[in-house]
Amino acid sequence: MRVEIWSDIACPWCYIGKARFEKGLAEFAHRDEVEVVHRSFELDPGRPKGDTEPVIDMLAQKYGRTREEAVSMEANVAANAHAEGLGYRTEGRDHGNTFDIHRLLHLAKARGRQDELLTLAYRANFAEERSVFDDEVLVRLAVEAGLDAAEARAVLADPEAYADDVRADEREASELGAGAVPFFVLDRRYGISGGQPSEVFVKALEQAWKDRPATALTAIGADGAACDADGACEVPQA
Repeated sequence: MRVEIWSDIACPWCYIGKARFEKGLAEFAHRDEVEVVHRSFELDPGRPKGDTEPVIDMLAQKYGRTREEAVSMEANVAANAHAEGLGYRTEGRDHGNTFDIHRLLHLAKARGRQDELLTLAYRANFAEERSVFDDEVLVRLAVEAGLDAAEARAVLADPEAYADDVRADEREASELGAGAVPFFVLDRRYGISGGQPSEVFVKALEQAWKDRPATALTAIGADGAACDADGACEVPQA
């Protein structure tokens, strides 16, 4: 069975959702027969490369909040991340265009290291003092994931390298009706939206495995917290 996950490095619920999905997958009896493929989805595709701003400033402007309110919003998301055992910095992070990261993730997919790079990129963006909008940081992450530094630099230097792959993923997300991420598709039969609790993923995997002859894409469970195509991320109340 194949599970495809549309996500963006800039999306905190994708970071949290990945951890929750992996916990659910670990409890699934047929986990060794599941192929996980990560797909591209940009939350801020119109932002030029190199144009970054502090996450707190971005949140305050997007939601029309004060800086103190934006800090509180981040603290609520951080609490959810910490509950999953994830590191999360509420301040000092940047927001920017993620197209180059997605292109590099497609290189990693071609080399069989996609999950490794995605995990490292999430950790760098949300938990560490490393900006994923810096090409040299991305190269170092690629090397940590097992990729060749020269090949990673070549991809970043060529704006068309793997660009079609990113755009194809995004077109497919639109065709499947994914307006927010994370978005999980199980065997092209079942769809799950948002960073659901791990038990939802366990039930979804079991249902998808049991009902494999099904053909239509069916939504499972209520929508979970997610980041939409305009970059807005749901923030639970404390």
